Amino acid sequence: MNLTFLGTGGVQAAPLFGCDCRACERARQQPRYARHATSALIDTGRERILLDAGLPDLHQRFQPGELSRILLTHFHMDHVAGLFSLRWGRGAPIPVWAPPDEKGCDDLFKHPGLLAFRPALTPFVAHSFGSLQVTALPLQHSRLTYGYLFDWHGTRLAWLCDTCGLPPDTADFLQGQPLDQLVIDCNDAPRAAVGNHNDVTRALDIVARLAPRQAWLVHLSHEMDNWLLDNGLPENVSVPFDGQQIAVGLRDAVTV
Repeated sequence: MNLTFLGTGGVQAAPLFGCDCRACERARQQPRYARHATSALIDTGRERILLDAGLPDLHQRFQPGELSRILLTHFHMDHVAGLFSLRWGRGAPIPVWAPPDEKGCDDLFKHPGLLAFRPALTPFVAHSFGSLQVTALPLQHSRLTYGYLFDWHGTRLAWLCDTCGLPPDTADFLQGQPLDQLVIDCNDAPRAAVGNHNDVTRALDIVARLAPRQAWLVHLSHEMDNWLLDNGLPENVSVPFDGQQIAVGLRDAVTV
């Protein structure tokens, strides 16, 4: 199974409009450091699953029939914006799974187009998409939000974004699941106040508790990228770039 980070940034990711901080200037001069809305593509060979849909050019990135299904973590605009153009396309319906948030986002439920919204996955119960087992995990955010645990022939990857800390039930469930890979929300540099996203202190605390072989920090703000310019991370924690791919199913992830 391959996971491609299509985007790794939050809504204040570098380069931020009007900002001349070091991270934003670097992102303007070196495009590899620019971050777009956090999302990923999971490819098992038979399944191609889009995980979140905040990128506005999804209707240009993918061809009809190329996506098996879409999984949404929640209905904030930076995680669903690309659906507004994609839905008016032509071709076979694309199944979409999301948390049971009745408000959704704007008129997506009223005018879904080719988006075929399905009943929400039951938290903590594995659902099969071919040989891939997917388990929804409640998170802590300003809207009803799910993370997901992906089990590919016994290799486990947890995607936990957006969240600030973890609900006790989710933490307990994951502590009983040996994790090969963990993708975790890390929007902010260290801060004292509790918000809607992890700061690096909270993110690294979750990494330490869940003890994955490898962890990846996503949903980064330009302030978090500024912090990383002067600070290091534990050996098993990395920050991916947009477009980076990891091969999940080996003892250690192979990056491309």
